[in-house]
Amino acid sequence: MIKYRYLLAFVLLLTGKTLFAQGVVQLWAQGADQRDWSAGFTFQYLNTSLKIDKKPDWRAPFYDPQTGDLLTDSLNGIRSPRSNGFGVGFIGRYRLNEHLEGRITPTLVFIDRLIDYEYKSASGNPLLGNLNGSTILQQQIQTTMMDIPLSLKIKSDRMGNFRAYMLGGVKYSMLIGKPKDDSKSSPIDKLIKNSRGFASYEAGLGFDFYFEFFKLSPEFKISNSFKNVLVADNTPYSRPIDRMFLNTFMFSLYFE
Repeated sequence: MIKYRYLLAFVLLLTGKTLFAQGVVQLWAQGADQRDWSAGFTFQYLNTSLKIDKKPDWRAPFYDPQTGDLLTDSLNGIRSPRSNGFGVGFIGRYRLNEHLEGRITPTLVFIDRLIDYEYKSASGNPLLGNLNGSTILQQQIQTTMMDIPLSLKIKSDRMGNFRAYMLGGVKYSMLIGKPKDDSKSSPIDKLIKNSRGFASYEAGLGFDFYFEFFKLSPEFKISNSFKNVLVADNTPYSRPIDRMFLNTFMFSLYFE
């Protein structure tokens, strides 16, 4: 009986080695993970909105602080519809060990942020005079930002030419270019403004696919600003708002 057990174990071992040899996968792009440093580039799709905290008296009409004239009727609602944008950038990675690496991914981002103001009535409301009776006015915040994320990437074991990972970190965003000077404009013509620089936290997951000459990594990530991004001033658009936070979903393709 003992001899049969040894024979069975030997047959199973030999069979397993044969099957493994038949299923050997050619491992590609190993240098992308084995080098301490590597670089690449990225393309991003972004979908963003603003989380708006309103003041207790946010519904109140707005009067011109200089003349006392009525500029807006009472508000029924304020919301931020989601908007789409894109980004292009670079990736630099440093290998800490087999399953851990640090990353920096400076990216130039092009996206508009939207805010809808719904007023009680269009009649006698100067802000809505050119909207053909509509009670909704949309403010568009046009932005070109430089995002500088620093993140830690935790990787699974490599399975052939595939592995999964998750990551988390922080990001600093800076406005590129000088905003339009509206200091001499009337309150009705002034635009709502966002901070020129702010920090956010990020978290996400992705997958590494290894090809013969490069590594492709599709990645899904969310980002939320730590602090208020609203620049408060006495205009019909910013006065009803207490705080705003930026929420962003990102889908990225990394090539290394």
